[in-house]
Amino acid sequence: MKITVVQKNFQKALSITERIISRNISLPILHNVLLKTDNNKLIISSTNLEIGINYLIGAKVEEKGEIAIPARILSDFISNIQDEKITLTIKNKVLYINSKNYKTQIIGFDTKEFPIIPKIKEEPIITLPTQILKNAFLSVINSASLLETRPELAGVFTKFTTNSVEFAATDSFRLTERIINQKPNNTGSAIIPRNTVLEVIRILSDIDTDINITLSENQILFSSTDFTIVSRLIDGNYPDYKKVIPEKIISKVLVLKDELEKGVRLASLFTSNISDIKIKVSDNKTEITAKNTDKGELHSSIESKLKNDPFIVSLNYNYLLDGIKAVGSDKVVLQYTGDGSPIVVKKGDEDKLFTYVIMPLRE
Repeated sequence: MKITVVQKNFQKALSITERIISRNISLPILHNVLLKTDNNKLIISSTNLEIGINYLIGAKVEEKGEIAIPARILSDFISNIQDEKITLTIKNKVLYINSKNYKTQIIGFDTKEFPIIPKIKEEPIITLPTQILKNAFLSVINSASLLETRPELAGVFTKFTTNSVEFAATDSFRLTERIINQKPNNTGSAIIPRNTVLEVIRILSDIDTDINITLSENQILFSSTDFTIVSRLIDGNYPDYKKVIPEKIISKVLVLKDELEKGVRLASLFTSNISDIKIKVSDNKTEITAKNTDKGELHSSIESKLKNDPFIVSLNYNYLLDGIKAVGSDKVVLQYTGDGSPIVVKKGDEDKLFTYVIMPLRE
């Protein structure tokens, strides 16, 4: 192999693919990235056996070839040189890297040992603009469980219906649902692992092309002209989360998002070990309080607009902040559904496309 690439493009590709590199001691090959030519492209690949990434960059290919190279060494070297162009040459399982001011060689491995990243042959189930997909995942990801005791909750449930795509996540303490009104090519559902969703969010931050989503029986593929991510799916049945979303609303209050977020953050400085804050809603104001015998206490109030009866509720401030941050509007509605029942966080216009549910804390 002999090719020339642009340093910035190569560095970006390595930073994306390196993130999922496995520290698997029994399979040292997983510490590597695979470099492979394809027409006038260089494909950089990595896998941890659960997620596989292929990232393509433009290259001037003089000789074809492929090699597996230790990801950390290669990435650290490329990120610390500033020369515009880099030439990569392979001889006897050694990668020679030459640029204007640097020369190095890194011992590689036979690519036969590198795991094959699966290909999904099915047609895409939907194509979504990058920003829409990224925002949908950002809306729900914080509600996915961090524990593996219930594996189906450690992911984002994605349902492709006749006329929309529904994203949902819950850890049993809070629940988020985000709906996109775009029609898929087919129906189906999947539980996407939390780590996969985080990787997709991270990659989409640097991508502005449309994203194809393709489903198979136990895998999902996200792809564009520059990259593909294939991931295993979580096996199991996702709970019927819609039963958790209250249908009856007793009272609701409208507040400015920034004011509510500031009040909750200040109150968080004085919470107990269960991160509790109390919210008291009356006719024209909402009071936020927190008390800790070792730290002190805080009382603050913000202007608000109440519909129906006043109410008081205790909530975990972390969960409430996650809900507030996920609201994509400058106003927030808190819906009260009864003593001991969930609080529902909605956008200021109570858009049905976003719903965040929090279980209250007991007094």
